[in-house]
Amino acid sequence: MAQEAAGRARLYNRIYINNIHSYSSKHISQYLSSCRFGASLVDPEVDEREGVQDDQTNEAKAKEGTFQIVGTTSGKAEQKCSFAAAEYNNLTQTELLHHLMECDVIIYNITEHADQIAEASWAVSALHKEIDEFTGPKMFILISTVMTWALSKPVDPDDPEIPFTEEDYRRRKAHPNFKDHIALEKLVVKLGKTNRSQFCTYVVAAGLQYGLEEQVFHLFFKKAWLGEAGGVPVFGDGSNIVPTVHVTDLARIVQNIIDRKPNPQYFLAVDDSKHTMEEIVRAIANNLGSGKTQTVPKDDLYLTQDLTQADIDSLFVSLRMEAAFLKENFNMRWISETGIVENIERVTEEYKLSRGLLPVRICLLGPPAVGKSTVAEKICKHYKLHHVRLKETIAETLANLEAGIYQDEGENEGAESSGGAQEFLETLRENMEQNGGLLDDQFIIQIMKDKLKSKPCTNQGFVLDGFPKTYDQAKELFSAEEDELEDARSKIPPHNKKIIPEFIFSLDATDAFLKKRVLNLPESVVEGTSYSQEKFLRRLASFRENNSEDETVLNFFDELEIPLEHIEITSSDDLDYLLVMEKVSKCVGQPRNYGPSSEEVELEERRQVEIRIREEAALQAEMERNEAEEAAQRTQKWEEWSRRLEEIQRQEDELLEAESVPLRQYLMRDVMPTLTQGLIECCRIRPEDPVDFLAEYLLKNNPEAE
Repeated sequence: MAQEAAGRARLYNRIYINNIHSYSSKHISQYLSSCRFGASLVDPEVDEREGVQDDQTNEAKAKEGTFQIVGTTSGKAEQKCSFAAAEYNNLTQTELLHHLMECDVIIYNITEHADQIAEASWAVSALHKEIDEFTGPKMFILISTVMTWALSKPVDPDDPEIPFTEEDYRRRKAHPNFKDHIALEKLVVKLGKTNRSQFCTYVVAAGLQYGLEEQVFHLFFKKAWLGEAGGVPVFGDGSNIVPTVHVTDLARIVQNIIDRKPNPQYFLAVDDSKHTMEEIVRAIANNLGSGKTQTVPKDDLYLTQDLTQADIDSLFVSLRMEAAFLKENFNMRWISETGIVENIERVTEEYKLSRGLLPVRICLLGPPAVGKSTVAEKICKHYKLHHVRLKETIAETLANLEAGIYQDEGENEGAESSGGAQEFLETLRENMEQNGGLLDDQFIIQIMKDKLKSKPCTNQGFVLDGFPKTYDQAKELFSAEEDELEDARSKIPPHNKKIIPEFIFSLDATDAFLKKRVLNLPESVVEGTSYSQEKFLRRLASFRENNSEDETVLNFFDELEIPLEHIEITSSDDLDYLLVMEKVSKCVGQPRNYGPSSEEVELEERRQVEIRIREEAALQAEMERNEAEEAAQRTQKWEEWSRRLEEIQRQEDELLEAESVPLRQYLMRDVMPTLTQGLIECCRIRPEDPVDFLAEYLLKNNPEAE
């Protein structure tokens, strides 16, 4: 049997898959790249992915006995898949057909991108025309969607709970938006009937796919993870029964078809679940978030930008389906045979690992008034963590108990009975009355431990603000659970690894600085708080005393070899907190959570544009002001220079005037009288040579000569 299976399977060793980077195609390709030929025929108990890991090189994956994967990409700049032997993009039809002819199995997945329907129709038709040119048998598998069954009439109108099976595929009726899908399904089945020995075709109608990083259900996983106010939305009444399949189970169904080459051409790829949309959403909310859901109008789903029209149509489908043939004839090692609800813990773990959504657990310690809460709020905002403070946590617990909804989430026992909640509430109140409004350490530890074990804290992480205060409190709070075995070889004391902080930041400042900061607080802020002078000094003294002993909180974390960062606070301005956040970011690294949403990105971009506009306006105003000042200075200097020039000119004129007076007097007295008479005489006589005449006249009539 094994030899026969291997011999037949070797005919199909090179597989082509379209859109190899998309969610579904990627995981199907990744799975098949690690499967041996005929593995599903040999032993259903043997893991079909023998020893081939996702991060191995292409050379290891292409070794003899495993499928070789090639495929197309969307053409965008995407990192090459490690499991693909070759990737193609921007191919002409001639080039694409050439690559298809080189492959033994051609898989077209049209569950995610409707624009692939036309290409898949052309591909199966082109291959069918080239049957005579085949060098060996080829197989064409179309991965379609159950939406081609969306409007099918019940098998038995009197019993609508009877599920559809593969035998009913000729009676199926598609959703109006999926008519092209069903037309392609019919074409694929038709072309596979002419020469099955050379060209066999199959259609796999897949349920809504889930698993790993998620796709169509990602909206609900993300909202549960982020813990948005109001809870995870259930659109409409949520009573529709949604056929689903884990994406890895879909890949295993495809593997069985390749290995077996079965006679039927049409298969349903769905798990055994018959869950409603509300049950699925509630399971996601309970396992990943606070457990809260809210019913919202059906039309609200059309407002979200995270889903395509096809996704929205799929979420409202209601079908009871059963994959009868593959359960009876395929050797399947199901990942999630019973469905998403029963396997929600595994599914959510896959989701968190695939998305890199890991909790960040931080403990922030320091004396009163050092700024722990301010820093904690900044850390929580940056990393999207939960701010855990002792006073607020106790108040929250009492409020939950009074409402009768207290849950021991740490042990996942669900809601306690109202009697148990009432009993615990009375115990806490009695203890507080005996201690002047305070609780004993045993109750504080229990309340804080339950808080740290809550879904939000275990999923996203937390910043533990100013607690624990003593070594004993830390030891009790983070004590190991009963199911956590102690490693005898480890020198590190046993502790609860699920809630122990990964990073410890110890803020500190001088007593003088802290006292000055509190004294400078407005009276309205101090009134009724622990920052009154007497209470503050008592708290500060208690903190110094607790941290001067041999066994301190910091010693506890040091024993566990948890990174500890000491940060000195020297001022109260924003710059100092900015430096603190830089140190925190350097230690913790990048956020392990979702980045900002598209709305948040748009808001931030708008805010940055406004800041840039304000800065440019301020710069322009500064430049104009400087130019005006420079112009005024130039005008002032010009006027000053002009005044000085006029003054100099005046002084020069006066000097010349003063110097010319003696000369004028001399000329008027000694020269001008004789010269005037000579000129008059010259004019009267009009000699031929007036100059000579005038010279002789002056010599004859020179008063001094006489």
